[in-house]
Amino acid sequence: MTSAAGARTGPGARRDPGRRRALLEAADRVIQREGPEASMAAIAAEAGISKPILYRHFGDKSGLYQALAERHTRKLVEGIREEFSRGDPFRERVRSTIDTYLATISRNHNLYRFLMHRASAEDTATHSAMSTMIRDVGRELAEVMIAEGEPADRTRAYVWGHAIIGMVQTAGDWWLDHAEVPRGAVVDGLVDLVLGGLPAAASAAPASASAAPGADRPHAGTRSPDEP
Repeated sequence: MTSAAGARTGPGARRDPGRRRALLEAADRVIQREGPEASMAAIAAEAGISKPILYRHFGDKSGLYQALAERHTRKLVEGIREEFSRGDPFRERVRSTIDTYLATISRNHNLYRFLMHRASAEDTATHSAMSTMIRDVGRELAEVMIAEGEPADRTRAYVWGHAIIGMVQTAGDWWLDHAEVPRGAVVDGLVDLVLGGLPAAASAAPASASAAPGADRPHAGTRSPDEP
C-alpha cells in the first residue's frame, strides 16, 4: 500500500516502533469502544499523552490514519489470501474467503467503519490507501481465475475480479447495518450469486472476447503489469 508505506518515511518513522505499536493499540481500543466518531483527544488520553504528542509520533493526523489503515488492512488481506490460496475446490475457497472477510469486518466493525468511512472521507491519503487495497485484492482474484482457466479471456477475468470484490464489500456494508441477518445467509447469497453468475457469463462470452481491446496493454498506476 503505497500511501501507508509513505507514512513510514515521515517524521514519525524515526520514533520507537514499540511505542508506536502501543499508541495504535490505544487507538484500537478507543475506536472499538466509541465507534467511528472516536476523537483524537480520547485516543491520546487512552495512551496517557496529549494530542500534539500523539500526532508527533505519526507526523500528523493523516499519518495516524494511514498507520491504522496499514495495520488492519494487512491483516485482512493476509486472511483473504490464505483462504483463497488453499487447495480446496473453487466453490469452497470462494465460500471460506467471503466468510473470512465478513467475519473480520463484523469482529472489528467500528474499526472498519472508522477506516472505510470516516478516515477515508477526511483524508485523501487514507482513501487512496484503502482503495489500493481493494484494487489489489480484485487483481489477485482475477489472476487466480486466469491461472485456473476460468475465464480464458484476461480482460473478462479482471472485470469479474474487481466486480466480485466490490459486490462483497457493498454487501458487507449493508450487513453491518442489519445484525439480525445471519452471516451464513449473506455468505450463501453471495456464493450463489458469484458461482451462479460466472458460468452463465462465461458461456455468454463472445468468441472474440479474448482479443478485447487493451487486453494485452498494461496501464499505469497501481495495476499489475499483466492487468488489462
